[in-house]
Amino acid sequence: MIARDELLNTFRKIASEVAEKEIPLPTETTAISDLGIDSLGMLEIVGSMEREFKIQIPDDQLVGISTVSQLVDLVQKRTDKVA
Repeated sequence: MIARDELLNTFRKIASEVAEKEIPLPTETTAISDLGIDSLGMLEIVGSMEREFKIQIPDDQLVGISTVSQLVDLVQKRTDKVA
């Protein structure tokens, strides 16, 4: 199981690259859109996290994801299935 703080740090690093600006470590309730990331940027983040953690996230599971917590929860569930 991957530690939650590792997932949050990975999200922050990838989100900073996608947004092309330094993003401070967000709280879990932070809306991804509040970080200046649009839907295309969200797909880039998901793709990078899939590669980073060697997982696949079906597109239908991304519907309704709007907060950092929701995305991290989804990634954590997928990594638990791989482990």
